[in-house]
Amino acid sequence: MEMIQQWYNEHSGMIVNYAIALVLAIVIYWVGSKVARMISNLVAKLMNKKELDSIIVNFVKSIVYGLLMVVVIIAALGQVGIQTASFIAVIGAAGLAVGLALQGSLSNFAAGVLIIAFRPFKSGDFIEAAGASGIVEEIKLFSTFIRTGDNKQVILSNSSVVGSAITNYSTKPTRRIDLVIGVSYDADIKHAKAVLTDIAESHPNVLKDPGATIAVLELADNSVNFVVRPWVKTADYWPTYFELMETIKIRLDEEKIGIPYPQMDVHIQNAVNNGE
Repeated sequence: MEMIQQWYNEHSGMIVNYAIALVLAIVIYWVGSKVARMISNLVAKLMNKKELDSIIVNFVKSIVYGLLMVVVIIAALGQVGIQTASFIAVIGAAGLAVGLALQGSLSNFAAGVLIIAFRPFKSGDFIEAAGASGIVEEIKLFSTFIRTGDNKQVILSNSSVVGSAITNYSTKPTRRIDLVIGVSYDADIKHAKAVLTDIAESHPNVLKDPGATIAVLELADNSVNFVVRPWVKTADYWPTYFELMETIKIRLDEEKIGIPYPQMDVHIQNAVNNGE
């Protein structure tokens, strides 16, 4: 007992200081965890006000909380006298190694955040991006899933989507159909234009405003080319396109308006060689 009492008397000041430091470290950790939780919840609340996807909100919330807790733990360890410089260096090196190993995934994640935040397209839109086109079925943090017209699923990395030009065919309520129709040079141009105008304007899906444009586009090698440009609702684009093409062929045949096609005339002459 005397030895313990003597040791305590010799080290009482150090014990008291360490106890105080330990209590302060616990307080720092407790208060810091509460503050980290409060800040992460505040960030999530602000993101929810922007109506961001819940996946993004929860992920960012977790990242913010984790980073703040690392700071809190380092501060608490420093309070009890643990050297944190090497600890910070190890965390930094590990973070760098992980970042280099996952740079492709991190790039896709950042692109996914941009897609969900700025919404250049949404599920159900018909888009063309990264060399593929189809209906967007699902947008995830790392990939975008689209369904092509022949019912194939294409998985695009979000970084490739963001890095390419994105054409969204579903954004606007109306679209213009662009047709090029060639007629023979022997045809009556005014009559051909009147027939094409009647076909376009009489179709039930073609909008009255804006009106369809029918005009001579060019005097090509084998035909006089007309542009036929009616406006339709976006959902009616392809059905109207196919119906117009069929109707134009039928009506031009009925009106005896020729539709030329490339052809070649070959002239053969008899050659008489000397000595034969």
